[in-house]
Amino acid sequence: MPIKYELIKECSQTKARLGKLHTPHGVIETPIFMPVGTKATVKTMTPEELEKIGAQIILGNTYHLYLRPGHKLVEEAGGLHKFMNWKKPILTDSGGFQVFSLGDLRKITEEGVEFRSHIDGSKHFISPEISIEIQNSLGSDIAMAFDECPPYPADRDYVKKSLERTTRWAKRCKEAHQKQDTQGIFGIIQGGMYEDLREQSAKEIIDLDFPGYAVGGLSVGEPADIMYRILDFTVPLMPKHKPRYLMGVGSPDYLFEAVIRGIDMADCVLPTRIARNGTALTSHGKVVIKNAMYKKDFSPLDPECDCYVCRNYSRAYIRHLFKCEEILGSRLTTYHNLYFLLKLMENIRTAIKEDRLLEYKESFYKKYGYLK
Repeated sequence: MPIKYELIKECSQTKARLGKLHTPHGVIETPIFMPVGTKATVKTMTPEELEKIGAQIILGNTYHLYLRPGHKLVEEAGGLHKFMNWKKPILTDSGGFQVFSLGDLRKITEEGVEFRSHIDGSKHFISPEISIEIQNSLGSDIAMAFDECPPYPADRDYVKKSLERTTRWAKRCKEAHQKQDTQGIFGIIQGGMYEDLREQSAKEIIDLDFPGYAVGGLSVGEPADIMYRILDFTVPLMPKHKPRYLMGVGSPDYLFEAVIRGIDMADCVLPTRIARNGTALTSHGKVVIKNAMYKKDFSPLDPECDCYVCRNYSRAYIRHLFKCEEILGSRLTTYHNLYFLLKLMENIRTAIKEDRLLEYKESFYKKYGYLK
């Protein structure tokens, strides 16, 4: 089996756990945050920079890479790792979330999803089999089963039919998988905001015996307390000796709360997206660097950060770059934001190891501004 999870330690204070995820391209220390490289690149960052700041695994996007440059071209290049010159693990999502977010541009049937490209309006079709074929060609370490992600809010009847289709599609994904020696598939638990449907989905997906499982359908617009309630209910249903992945979360509070509930892996475009809009994550909360108050501020983005950006550049300079629409502004802020979250996860792992996760969370929250 190409994917194996090793449980190292369980936190005495919470349900958090330390682990090692063994993959064909290296071992990942968990819990971990995964930067998103949608189109075979984490925006503005080189693979060498990602490695330097401690990224252990990154994501690629099946939907986008299928449209451009095409999965067969990537396969011809030697797979996604070689194509983008990234030597560590890669997880590819199934394309499901992107396809379902197209709204009126897509039509769901039992066979799969027919959709129009957001690029040129051309017609396409992705089924569970095609999603796995694309991911086989991309050559990621972890492929995700093709699922249906219901919106929030969604009525119970729709969510029940949706999760049952997701189970049928997961079976088809498993049967279509061609690279069982070099690539693992994770199943995705759905069920919306309904606990009994989450339980049904968890049982059905876990029965299929994937090497890892994701909680899907959260962070789709629901209030935080509902997400935490569903995590509190769902995570204990997941196998202890397999990795648990919460899809689409990346703010510091969501990462803390997910880890405390037993999640091992998380991803989100948040740190890179807000960076390009001029927002930095810092020990004392967000800094909107374009604001006039930073015009003559010659201190670093985060005085408590030791990343390359904070050691070499001032808020005033980075603000100047954004005001002049210079690309370096986005690059420096992205570098810092990713470093900040990867360092946060490293500190969380240390805190779990030393059984002081709740103390670390409280001190972080106070400084960041979560606790007033």
